[in-house]
Amino acid sequence: MKWLFKEEPTHYSYDELVSDARTMWDGVRNPLAQKHLRSVRKGDHVFFYHTGKEKAVVGTAVALTDAYPDPDDESGRRVVVDIAPREKLPRPVTLKEIKASRAFDTFVLTRAPRLSVMPVSDAEWREIDRLSRTAS
Repeated sequence: MKWLFKEEPTHYSYDELVSDARTMWDGVRNPLAQKHLRSVRKGDHVFFYHTGKEKAVVGTAVALTDAYPDPDDESGRRVVVDIAPREKLPRPVTLKEIKASRAFDTFVLTRAPRLSVMPVSDAEWREIDRLSRTAS
């Protein structure tokens, strides 16, 4: 499977992930985002999306673990996943570009933009990768 994880770069940026070499993806509270996070498996590919002022896919990562119980959640309901960086995209792919393309008509990012963890189809992955390698 392929995923998109969203984060405010002032909280935790892709460059920080590169510097750290790995991180535990935690803090996901939304029930639907948690449902998606539960489905993440070791080896899954992840787009790293900067929210806030940037609103762009900026890099890729890989899941190092299956989802596992959040060690800081006393209720035992939430899960986390460990991820590591793979590569920074040649250029960020903005939400504006994504919304302008018919290729993303059914992409969760365009329909539920506040969701912090979402699936990405193979076709959507390829199109974001292609856009990152072309001039804006």
